[in-house]
Amino acid sequence: MPYSTPAFRSRQASARLSVLACLVLTVATWLPGSAFAFETTAPTAFMKDFGTGRVLYEKSADLKIEPASLAKLMTVAVIFDELAAGRITRDQTFEVSENAWRTGGANSGGSTMFLPLGSMVSVDDLIHGIIIQSGNDATIVAAEGIAGSVDAFADMMNAKAREIGLTHSQFGNSSGLPHPDSHVTMRDLVTLAEYLIRTYPEDYAIFSQEAFTFNGINQKNRNPLLGLGADGLKTGHTRAAGYGLVASAKANGRRIVFALSRMGSADERAREAKRMMNYGLQDFEEVSLVKAGETIASASVRGGVSDSVPLEASETVSLLVPTGSLADAEKIVTDNGPVEAPVAKGQRLGWLQIKSGDQTIRDIPLHAAEAVEQTSFLARIGGTIVDHLTWRSNETEE
Repeated sequence: MPYSTPAFRSRQASARLSVLACLVLTVATWLPGSAFAFETTAPTAFMKDFGTGRVLYEKSADLKIEPASLAKLMTVAVIFDELAAGRITRDQTFEVSENAWRTGGANSGGSTMFLPLGSMVSVDDLIHGIIIQSGNDATIVAAEGIAGSVDAFADMMNAKAREIGLTHSQFGNSSGLPHPDSHVTMRDLVTLAEYLIRTYPEDYAIFSQEAFTFNGINQKNRNPLLGLGADGLKTGHTRAAGYGLVASAKANGRRIVFALSRMGSADERAREAKRMMNYGLQDFEEVSLVKAGETIASASVRGGVSDSVPLEASETVSLLVPTGSLADAEKIVTDNGPVEAPVAKGQRLGWLQIKSGDQTIRDIPLHAAEAVEQTSFLARIGGTIVDHLTWRSNETEE
């Protein structure tokens, strides 16, 4: 057991340990943030680790661009909120207005659910049509059915944007079709995606469906990363916005969320999105530094019923780091021993320092794992005499 060796009981003891053996939930506080080992041709991009919130990549992440169909993520967020509040139901139906049919229907030239004019469509079908088929007509029907008009629904979208912290985005309509008041950023879209994943995990599963059939017409999901590791979210394209994507993917217990846009073609979008996904999942790992309750070392105790007390960390501490970067990390224990009894359980008695080369990564406080009571007065006097004789003996030998 490396933590029970005499070296760990000294004031400046150290042991070189492999930290690749354990991976747990991360609390990331160390990672070189200015240099990324990845580059993309996308003019604007942003990526985060979902569990830790660590930014893994950013490039002009706050650049305001037209949202295109990526705006539909906010449309869906509002619909999910209305369902959760009980103001609408999944089997409730809305009528396909002439505005929805002309603006977002088959003759509009954009992505459509092919909703027949005057037909009644359920909220559940509209949700699937928006997420999977990217139907502009479906977003307009939903907006008019929920808020009375597209403009009123846009007000709901903007209120939700402010609520969840989208600081640089604004929505002028539910479809993402060109509008002078519409703009988003990649950073905000990742925040929006995180909201959907955390708040509506069951509904989020719809984003992974590869096709949807409505009124006899089957359409495939446009997300090029489905089947390659991603489980959502949405593509977008207009002439002004270029080709964009917001996506999330999981591997080895980790999830990443990323967005990129303004690319010149669907092929470039698919290629760069796959590269970014692989970078986020393969080039980083979660490394456990210490687990809560784990005995790290011990401190010597004077005048106690025990001559030592085990030291432990009070919380689990891990890092998200570039793969292999902490394989030779060094753990150095500095304790306050010998400490005078009594010792209270939980009393801070030392530090665990994590170093990689000359860089200190974390200083983690260590606490007494148990209480140590004082011995009797006579026992303490006897211990003092023994310590004195031992000191004189060592002095003589020298």
